[in-house]
Amino acid sequence: MLAGVAILGTVWAAIHLFARDGAAVARGRVLYDANCAACHGGNLKGQPDWQSAGSDGRLPAPPHDATGHTWHHSDADLIAYITYGGAEALTQMGVAFDSGMPGFGDVLNADEIADILTYIKSHWPERERQYQAERSTSDES
Repeated sequence: MLAGVAILGTVWAAIHLFARDGAAVARGRVLYDANCAACHGGNLKGQPDWQSAGSDGRLPAPPHDATGHTWHHSDADLIAYITYGGAEALTQMGVAFDSGMPGFGDVLNADEIADILTYIKSHWPERERQYQAERSTSDES
């Protein structure tokens, strides 16, 4: 668990440090295309009817643009989702929910996760970026 906290802290710091770094956005796009686009779409649009559960009871992959809810979550929550997968991250938060999001902590390192989030954030309008930054800051305290 302590290793997980250290990883989350490292990723969070990297996201804030490189938030406007064009190189991080470019690296993030490559990593997003390789690891995320199959479910969340190459254009960040998510799967159709992403707010309605499928026959397996799981919600389809949501969009990562401003029409989705990714920007509603703090950096720490987003890092946990990517690292551990949706079900495990939610369990750690005390939420019982069967998410189909797999974990990528064994595939992506902290810098790569930070680059992916930087790429996603680069597509949000200023209002969403500001809201998410405030959410991340308030979750730190």
